[in-house]
Amino acid sequence: MVMLSQLRPLLPYMRRYRRGLFWGGVAAVLTNAIRILFPQVLRIAINGLNEGVTRHKILVYAGLLVAIALAMGIFLFLTRWIMIGVSRDIEFDMRNDLFQHMERQTAEYFQQHRTGDIMARLTNDLSAVRMLLGPAIMYSVNTVLFSIGALFFLLRISPFLTLVTLAPLPLVSILIQTIGRRIHERFERIQAMFSDLSAQAQENFAGARLVRAFVQEEPQIESFERTNSENVRRGLRLVQLMGLLWPTLDFVLGLAMVLALLVGGHEVLSGRINIGDFVAFTTYLVMLTWPIIALGWVVNLVQRGTASVTRIEELLSEKPTIDDAAADPAIPKDLVLRGEIEFRDLSFSYGGANESNGTGSKVLHSISLTVPAGSSLAIVGPTGSGKSTLVNLIPRLYDAPPGMLLIDGRPVRDYPLSVLRGNIGFIPQETFLFSETLRGNISFGRPSATEAEVLRAAEAAHIRREFEEFPAGFATPVGERGITLSGGQKQRTSIARALLLDPRILILDDALSSVDTYTEEQILEELQRLMRGRTTVLISHRISTVRHADRIAVLVSGRIAELGTHGELMDRDGYYAELYRRQLLEEELAVAG
Repeated sequence: MVMLSQLRPLLPYMRRYRRGLFWGGVAAVLTNAIRILFPQVLRIAINGLNEGVTRHKILVYAGLLVAIALAMGIFLFLTRWIMIGVSRDIEFDMRNDLFQHMERQTAEYFQQHRTGDIMARLTNDLSAVRMLLGPAIMYSVNTVLFSIGALFFLLRISPFLTLVTLAPLPLVSILIQTIGRRIHERFERIQAMFSDLSAQAQENFAGARLVRAFVQEEPQIESFERTNSENVRRGLRLVQLMGLLWPTLDFVLGLAMVLALLVGGHEVLSGRINIGDFVAFTTYLVMLTWPIIALGWVVNLVQRGTASVTRIEELLSEKPTIDDAAADPAIPKDLVLRGEIEFRDLSFSYGGANESNGTGSKVLHSISLTVPAGSSLAIVGPTGSGKSTLVNLIPRLYDAPPGMLLIDGRPVRDYPLSVLRGNIGFIPQETFLFSETLRGNISFGRPSATEAEVLRAAEAAHIRREFEEFPAGFATPVGERGITLSGGQKQRTSIARALLLDPRILILDDALSSVDTYTEEQILEELQRLMRGRTTVLISHRISTVRHADRIAVLVSGRIAELGTHGELMDRDGYYAELYRRQLLEEELAVAG
């Protein structure tokens, strides 16, 4: 019952392929029905030849045995082809569903879960589930069907001899229950350790430059070796159990054969059974050897598979915290927003304490601010003041409390995510590029974009000329995370990617920090032209970046400390004016130096 409850997540997939499972079951029934006939033909042949040997008898019995072997081989092939094929199809569907499910998770989910652990579950655990649904089911069916059929004929030949020879078999059940449970526990620990190993390797490969910069190659190698050694130690403990299971099963089966020879030989000498029946009886026992040994392997596969099903179910049970549950179905999918943004007494805390009665350490406090459609808002402030958090709420990368963030006068949760994010071009603080070509990265949000549109977006981001000078031009692969590009080139690629969407709202989260002042001015001048009539929200630490915005908000400790135009804030002589004078002095010192 426990195992059935653990396998419940697989039932929808098994129902999807119930036709294949049915025909695979039919092929398995026919395979075992024919296999069970083999000792019967052997019994008839021996009894017949014992009465007199003729060429005709030899040819007939040999032909029957060959025909049985051929038919059994055909149906065995069909069984394996169908059932193993179904397991591969289910693995394919599950991997797609898991990837789709992971794609819907929020940014917060991936901050709380290691990438290596997720990857281990999508690879190693899925393989274990495939083995459970394919070989484990197939060999279970074969074992059960053949054992039932063989037992029927064994009892017909001699009930007494059957009871004697099968007396040791209850030990098999005890062994399987005891060792199988321990295999399950140890395999769960191995899978958890494999997740740790995958996560450690992934982090080291992703942070390879940092490891080298801090000369940490040897410590990281030693740390990996320690984790790997523990993984091997746990694997060897599992192998010890598996190594104990199969020899023990062999011993029990050997004991049954010894009893069959001793007691069965006496039965033949006593005349209670004939020589043909005795040969058929021992043949059934020999043929039972593999199903019972396979049963030990099946137990191993089942325990591994159920442990992996549990780990996969943990992923599937994680529901996205941001979805379209509250979206208005009347909103058309092709809606184009005007772009007005309103923060209405907004307070926000990470960790779910965002409802009106929530408690916790707040990141944003009572933000009330309106950004008219087509205008620009710049946000400045010290590190950790909540600037990125504020703009991340607009495309719902994190969820603002209900009713505190509105776009075009409607709560942001009313809009389906595809509509909301389809109208927003977001350039995050941490630029991420895929292991694709330059063209592929720029057209990521619009794969159908034409070459001319890609080039115009690159021109607007002031990156076109540099990319065209590359040997392969825009077909140049950028490497993992854009490792072949400089920081400024990556940021400008990210800007081009957002501009290609032609968004109604453009958000730049310190997206110009890695470009020089001259390039920054060119990009901003082009953005002002392109975003005329559209809403722009930009975060920057440079006054030169924000001074031409329609309004500038100064965020300090999660609160709006100052709000106004560049001139108004300079007249107020507060944080903004002090920041401006400090940066002006730094520029003068740099020129003098």
